[in-house]
Amino acid sequence: MPASEPVVESPAPPTAPAKRACENCGAALLGEHCYACGQPTKGLIRQFSDILGDFMDTVLNIDARIFRTVGPLLAHPGRLSLEYFAGHRVRYVSPVRLFVFLSIATFLVARLVAPDLKVDNAGNAIELNVADDGSGVQRATTVADVVKQRDFAITQLDEAIKKGGNVPGLKAGLQASQQAIRKQAAARIEQLEAGKPAAGAHALPRSSHLPGPPGTEGDNNDFNFNGKAWDEKSNPVVVGWLPAAGNHWLNRMVGRAKANAKRIQNDPNAFKNVVLGAMPTALFLLLPIFALLLKVAYVFKRRLYMEHLIVALHSHAFLCVATLILIALSELQSLIGGTGGFLHGLTNWASGAVWVWMPTYLLIMQKRIYGQGWIMTLMKFLSLGLVYVVLLSLGLAATMLATLVWM
Repeated sequence: MPASEPVVESPAPPTAPAKRACENCGAALLGEHCYACGQPTKGLIRQFSDILGDFMDTVLNIDARIFRTVGPLLAHPGRLSLEYFAGHRVRYVSPVRLFVFLSIATFLVARLVAPDLKVDNAGNAIELNVADDGSGVQRATTVADVVKQRDFAITQLDEAIKKGGNVPGLKAGLQASQQAIRKQAAARIEQLEAGKPAAGAHALPRSSHLPGPPGTEGDNNDFNFNGKAWDEKSNPVVVGWLPAAGNHWLNRMVGRAKANAKRIQNDPNAFKNVVLGAMPTALFLLLPIFALLLKVAYVFKRRLYMEHLIVALHSHAFLCVATLILIALSELQSLIGGTGGFLHGLTNWASGAVWVWMPTYLLIMQKRIYGQGWIMTLMKFLSLGLVYVVLLSLGLAATMLATLVWM
């Protein structure tokens, strides 16, 4: 009897993947969104970490594209705009998100690193920096200013010693700083009494008294109108072409500004923080105006207004990155300390290079995008720059005025 051959089982045919259907309308899904009703497959019933990741990607678009975007933004003038015009958009962060993220980050960092101001007993604003290197003492112009800066700094260090508790080495380090400040103050007093300028002092010394916003001058912080102190009832501001309700609203705003001016005199940081927080909004409002200026300057290029707006967004995003670099270099210089040495000189050189690169970058960007000759590009660049600086100054003044009223 012949041996039976082993039975070889044939493999089961691969099962086709189960077809997904839209949970809303039942149509077959071809991707992550239903082609029939548009509902996405992802809802809120899932891991919170996934939802947080989607939020960051949707609002800030923080993913690998940011690294592909910042390099060309910094080193290749005009490339991002030209890539966008050519349709290569998905590989880079969108211009609007890029500008919004960078502008908020820039002014948030500026707000964090800006020196705090405190008011002494005489009502003068003094810059407070616990790790002061004595520059305030060196820039003082009178013996009284030296004494005030010295005593204020030593008082602040005393408070830091009390708050520091038993942190190893902190007390000794702060006491050494106090001794250094006393020596610098004594040397500066000798220089002032002998009529000698301070080493490394600026031609225009920094005063310890910082003027407040408009309307805060004078002993009573009075807002003057018609040669007399403003008063909502006895001496109000009256604009002839405004109706009574408009003048009433205007005087209420003046009253708010007067009250806030007194707040600022007691707490100068309040005004500084609000202005730095409002500046991104001011820049965002100026963007369409700058795009309109580009449209007028290059009217014969027959580009759409939105193309000029893309150029404006990318140029402002570059300025935000450059500002962040300057802030980082300034903070690094403060950590290094002193006025000499290789690292100090290197940071000075790097800061100077960034300042030079900023206008150079914008000029090259304008030349590459609009394709005109260098002479015509330079003339338009200077004209646009002058007009924009004026508009920016007016915008910042309006922002500060609005901040004084609404803070």
